Amino acid sequence: MIEIKVPTVGESINEVTLLKWTKKDGEYVDRDEVIAELESEKATFEVNAEQSGTLKTIAKEGDTLNIGAVLAHIDESAAKPSASAAAPAAEEKKEAAPAAQSAAAPAAAAVAVGKGVIELKVPVVGESISEVTLLKWVKKEGDLVQRDEVIAEMESEKATFELNAEEAGKLNTLVNEGDTVKIGDVVAKIDTDVAVPVGGAASQPAAAETKPAAKPAAEAAPVTAVANDVKATPVAAAIIADKKVDPKSITASGPSGKILKHDVLEALAHPGKKAFDGQELFTRNVRKEKMSNLRKTISRRLVESKNTTAMLTTFNEVDMTRIMEIRKTFKDKFKESHGVNLGFMSFFAKACAISLSEWPAVNAYIDSDELVYHDYADISIAVSTPRGLTVPVIRNVESLSMADIEKKVIELAGKARDNKLTMEELQGGTFTITNGGVFGSLMSTPIINLPQSAILGMHKIQERPMAINGQVVIRPMMYIALSYDHRIIDGRESVSFLVRVKELLENPELLLFGKDPVKTLLEL
Repeated sequence: MIEIKVPTVGESINEVTLLKWTKKDGEYVDRDEVIAELESEKATFEVNAEQSGTLKTIAKEGDTLNIGAVLAHIDESAAKPSASAAAPAAEEKKEAAPAAQSAAAPAAAAVAVGKGVIELKVPVVGESISEVTLLKWVKKEGDLVQRDEVIAEMESEKATFELNAEEAGKLNTLVNEGDTVKIGDVVAKIDTDVAVPVGGAASQPAAAETKPAAKPAAEAAPVTAVANDVKATPVAAAIIADKKVDPKSITASGPSGKILKHDVLEALAHPGKKAFDGQELFTRNVRKEKMSNLRKTISRRLVESKNTTAMLTTFNEVDMTRIMEIRKTFKDKFKESHGVNLGFMSFFAKACAISLSEWPAVNAYIDSDELVYHDYADISIAVSTPRGLTVPVIRNVESLSMADIEKKVIELAGKARDNKLTMEELQGGTFTITNGGVFGSLMSTPIINLPQSAILGMHKIQERPMAINGQVVIRPMMYIALSYDHRIIDGRESVSFLVRVKELLENPELLLFGKDPVKTLLEL
């Protein structure tokens, strides 16, 4: 009998919610099969069976569980049920298949648009952007494509976007993956006189004729892409992300080269077995990779920020006790009322918005020989993605509720990870918040996000001994940093702004604007 426990899913996350059991109590499960879905304050993830056997559920759907809590047991000694019981259903599906195919036949009729050969050009993606890089062809040379179907992925210096087919027809690619092309350049042609089957699967007409046999349950279990061609189970992927393990240094023991939880734990326990990209020790290999447009832009803007601003950083520390108490006390009611978890970012965003209204220079920037002030707080939230750092903007934070901020953070973070952010969502911020604490940073000096004049850095929450009222007590503390442009923000303003942020965070009732914090929190 083995225990299935809630895995570690993030530096600052100490509890999750059991959304649902995908496998029921008493059901036989295969190793690595998804048995449950959990939700943290930042994302939803899956839990897999660590061994094959009969499942015995312990927790109930909707329960809030601490990291490391036991979710279920698996009886490894249980025999797998005979597959004969599933045979009748399989026979019914087999008999019904011809009818389904014949019913779908009319939808597969081929149709030609008849507009000749049309050109697909690189679209305009931003006022200052003149060139992009073709990351990959989603559809290949000679494929039949439907109108509006995604055929390629491109990357500008600020974001990744998709190129769609303007009409149905046969695709003729003109540039290679990795090529840099100008706005307006022709990257492909589509012959619309070629008949294309309607109703889907345009580029794979043979798919309906030959359907591959179903894989065994252990091989068919969902996997999570970690990097390039590396595959891992959701639990393994969560540990890899949390512990910053290089997937290439892990020896995969799962089906089809899939990384299992045990493989990650083994790599963490023996970090010296492999070195540098999985090579043997004493290698002298040197690798070169082309810098992406996004990385080029990040590099240029960071150097520009350091060279063109009189940047200084001031520090303070925040006692996070009250915020953590409020989150623990009201989390269930907040989730029930608003459908999102109450995270840390909404507290910091609201505290900064209030402080920016009181110290407007921190919310301003220099334009030639003029100072531009803003009577609103458009706060950029730094999000780390596999392609680099992005800073999507939450508009009018001063007017948003705590729930609205949490929903917007989840929306923008999801778009950033999926490379779906628009240019509008990346431009126009007046102030930035970055959280190095999610990676374990205890203190840092963040670089100003031009043309803004200030950026707030959040860090890891760590218990430390503090002297309070003449006694030493242990408190959860966080260092916060404000990097600012001394040309526009004086020392008095920068320090006073940070002290005000500290005051609001240590007394979060001030953020709720009400005599009854519980009622106000649920209304916000």
